[in-house]
Amino acid sequence: MALNVLICDDSLLARNQLKKSLPADFDATIVTASNGLEALTVLQTQDIGLVFLDLTMPELDGVGVLEAIKAQALDCLVIVVSADIQPQMQQRVMELGALAFIQKPASADKLAAVLHKYGLI
Repeated sequence: MALNVLICDDSLLARNQLKKSLPADFDATIVTASNGLEALTVLQTQDIGLVFLDLTMPELDGVGVLEAIKAQALDCLVIVVSADIQPQMQQRVMELGALAFIQKPASADKLAAVLHKYGLI
């Protein structure tokens, strides 16, 4: 059965790049959001198992999304994909419950390794 996956990034190019970099054997139904508020609406109305989440976005940033996921006890795994590679930011998102942190642009090999590590493929 396909996993419902949300890709949330304000850049259409980044969303498409991430989608194309996912492993061919990753059985997923992909939905997208262009900011954190859209992402929360999707998470509150659809059964999403995995979120690929950017940090720097308008309306509501990735940290805000992670805080809302935690506060609302939304049942999903989150992998942060961001160019913000500051150690303190990585630590913060992990404290908020992110499964992993991948630096942009996410390579196909790195995505496959993380998905495999957590039993998603």
